[in-house]
Amino acid sequence: MTLIDALFQQISTVQSNSSPGPGPIQTAAATITPTNFLTVLTGNTAVQTINPPVPGVHLLAIVPGTTTGFTTGGNIVGATTTVANRVYLFVYNPLTDNAFATTGGHYLLVSSTTS
Repeated sequence: MTLIDALFQQISTVQSNSSPGPGPIQTAAATITPTNFLTVLTGNTAVQTINPPVPGVHLLAIVPGTTTGFTTGGNIVGATTTVANRVYLFVYNPLTDNAFATTGGHYLLVSSTTS
């Protein structure tokens, strides 16, 4: 089994009671490294880069614990100010795309709950 196969269930949107829960709460930083589908952040530093947990296309749910924000200085397309304890969904596109300022892939902000 490859590492990618081993990590697949951790980032899958379909989970069972034997699947790992959310990863440990991470401190918000300019760069974060999620280990599971659901990542909870604490602190108030804006996130500009998300290190992909796997190299292929995937979806991540990130829940900031405070008003953090996502900026476009790294590999995130679609900056937003966040609302504490709301879910923000990102899709990772691993392809280099000249339409975006990132190289080697980027995260697209798909959905956010703001109320």
